[in-house]
Amino acid sequence: MITLLLRLLRLLPFLLGGHRQIALENLALHHQLAVYKRTVSRPRLRRTDRLFWVGLARIWAEWRKPLVIVTPATVLRWQRHRFREYWTRLSGRPTGGRPPVNAEIKALVTRMAAANPLWGAPRIHGEFLKLGLDVAERTISRLMPKRRPQPSQAWRTFLANHVPDLVSLDFFTVPTARLRVLFVLVVLAHHRRRVVHFNVTEHPTALWTAHQIVDAFPDDSTPRYLLRDRDQVYGQQFRHRVKGMRIEEVLTAPRSPWQNPFAERLIGSVRRECLDHVVVLGERHLRRRPDRVPRVLSPGPHASLAR
Repeated sequence: MITLLLRLLRLLPFLLGGHRQIALENLALHHQLAVYKRTVSRPRLRRTDRLFWVGLARIWAEWRKPLVIVTPATVLRWQRHRFREYWTRLSGRPTGGRPPVNAEIKALVTRMAAANPLWGAPRIHGEFLKLGLDVAERTISRLMPKRRPQPSQAWRTFLANHVPDLVSLDFFTVPTARLRVLFVLVVLAHHRRRVVHFNVTEHPTALWTAHQIVDAFPDDSTPRYLLRDRDQVYGQQFRHRVKGMRIEEVLTAPRSPWQNPFAERLIGSVRRECLDHVVVLGERHLRRRPDRVPRVLSPGPHASLAR
């Protein structure tokens, strides 16, 4: 009722100014739209209706006042959608393109590649030129059948096949009470999951890590493979020392700890069973005999930790 009175007051200038017919017609239309809005929550609009309101918004500054069936934000969303559709059509793929390659040319390229496995696209392109066939080298390369490389053994298969000759190497960190970080090096033999060597330092270097490898494998006890990650601590001095010991390094993929499963499982067991229940004061405290860490990492079978 109040809305109707406000509209009557708004139409008084038109009634008194000689535009009585237009004012009454606008009043009737406003009332019909109000009733329609109460009965239908979301009216169905056609594409022409949307174009009408978008065009009206461009030429009439006060287009928001009489808008009843939709909100102004909806009209603006229609305009943005129309803008995207327009530029999508302009930037779409052209209808034309390269002409299709003759089926005989495809068959000839396939036959020549199968008969001459060592020939590449440049060689076949040269043979085509001798035959008087004008075909681009890029087209020949695209038509040649893709040669699949010989499948290599999976990572799990490699670990299973070389258990007696494989040793894992990994670092893990231990925070101290003085807010320092200790680095613990663990060398784990895959055969019977035995910890061959471990040591602790606050400043790991490539030279220090190389000395640990020498201490872990004295005399003729060197393994055939050494599994490690791509940490920068394994620098040139470390790689030179390992190569001199005739150990072949096997590198895991970046950010793939699952490729070194036994060492990761051992480190997880040490953290869970030992380090989560003690505050380490320093390097001497970590090496002390009453703690559980040296006993867990002492050389011996640890099948229960890495099973």
